[in-house]
Amino acid sequence: MSEILRVEHLMKVYGNGVMANKDINFTAEKGEIHAICGENGAGKSTLMKMLYGIEQPSEGDIYVKGEKVHLTSSAKAIEHSIGMVHQHFMLVPSLTVAENVVLGVEPKRGIKFDAKEAVRLTEEIAQKYNLSVPAKEKVENISVGLKQRVEIIKALLKGAEILILDEPTTVLTPQETEELFVELKHLRDEGHTILFISHKLYEVKKLCDRVTVMRGGRMIATKNVSEVSEADISRMMVGRDVVEVIEKDRAVPGDTVLKLSGVTCVNSSGRKLLDNVSLNVRKGVILGLAGVEGNGQHELLEAIAGIEKLTAGTIQFHGRDITNDSIRARREAGVSHIPEDRMAEGTAKKFSITNNILAGRQRNPRYTGKVLFKMKEIRAEADTLVREYQVKCSGREQEIGMLSGGNIQKVVVAREFSAGPEVILVDQPTRGIDIGAATFIRNRLVQLRDEGKAILVNSADLNEVLGLSDSLAVFHNGRITGYFEDTSALTEEELGLYMLGIKKQTAEEIEEKFHG
Repeated sequence: MSEILRVEHLMKVYGNGVMANKDINFTAEKGEIHAICGENGAGKSTLMKMLYGIEQPSEGDIYVKGEKVHLTSSAKAIEHSIGMVHQHFMLVPSLTVAENVVLGVEPKRGIKFDAKEAVRLTEEIAQKYNLSVPAKEKVENISVGLKQRVEIIKALLKGAEILILDEPTTVLTPQETEELFVELKHLRDEGHTILFISHKLYEVKKLCDRVTVMRGGRMIATKNVSEVSEADISRMMVGRDVVEVIEKDRAVPGDTVLKLSGVTCVNSSGRKLLDNVSLNVRKGVILGLAGVEGNGQHELLEAIAGIEKLTAGTIQFHGRDITNDSIRARREAGVSHIPEDRMAEGTAKKFSITNNILAGRQRNPRYTGKVLFKMKEIRAEADTLVREYQVKCSGREQEIGMLSGGNIQKVVVAREFSAGPEVILVDQPTRGIDIGAATFIRNRLVQLRDEGKAILVNSADLNEVLGLSDSLAVFHNGRITGYFEDTSALTEEELGLYMLGIKKQTAEEIEEKFHG
């Protein structure tokens, strides 16, 4: 094999000061399937966006076939034989498969679109690479697996020799995944290079030739897949650092405030995101959720918040069934939620700090009169929270999108923690923020626990989840594989075995821990 792609000292720093990639050095060989692994927030997506011209590096160089390239757009990336299949497909449902495949490079007969030639080109590529598709069928009528094939054919038609696949199996059934792997191995054998972005380690072991692990925006290591186990890859992903000591007294558990029974969620392709999950959450306890990213922890918090709809099971709050309650009803009852993505879901970035703090409180009589908002009370509350949560800003009316990541997170935390909640759902509390803001948020979580709040924390930072949690639920493939009432004696090695599904507690054992 020969080198086809090389990245040297690549860095990406966003305007808010967040460093997404730091000093990335990486090579890919012609004719290999190369996995890029890491937890969410590790920097995988940012790196791939730079390789596909969607983002531009702050520093560093990219070489394709030995030539230094400047990938200022996806069109430039395609010119240099780099194609990408996004996790969310970029197809036009009302057009046929062939029309989608040739979009942007449409064949013409005179000045008119040549539909027959589009079909011929599509079928020619499909046959060459064993990627059978119904060229004349509308995309809206075909399966998810076939849609992905169409995306791959689109890239190949445009000359892609390097193919980036971003979490390609997320939307596929097991059968479709098996078919995809056969197709990808065929492409590799034809000399194509595939960058396979995934956190599913068993798939990496089954499919890939080499694996590069990222953590915290850095490249940790590149290994031959045959020389490492799933546990080895997992350890590199989550790190082997000493657990940070978070100062806290022993928890004093109170009554059960939240009870989940048989909670199951299924996505649009029929895959179970949560599979018969039962949990009791008590006052005065921080319950940690651990697992390799994508195994149900995030979906559990969204199910409790009312964002992810249940296909089976129930959720009770103080003994009352809230399974079918709206998000607003749950918030008003005392459930606060800090979402995983503070920019996409936690804030309106063009709005002021004041308006972002007001979000969700518009019906509260403390802030709303019969006709107008009580602006004096709202401004006073914003000033208090900015001061109390040490938000660095020019004032409460500053546009929130102009703040650093840590200060944006402080505003979200301030809004949710000050809403008078009994249950606090925290998804990735300190991802991508500075050490000072992270320490402040962790300490505030412990303080709220001591005040009797029931807190659930999902964190990709294993040190954080071990340090914060009083009890811990470990997830694998949407199920709880282990539940630990006391995390003080739990080692990273043992936790890793449960995260990988190698070690499991029975449903009876877990039930006994709830009611024993």
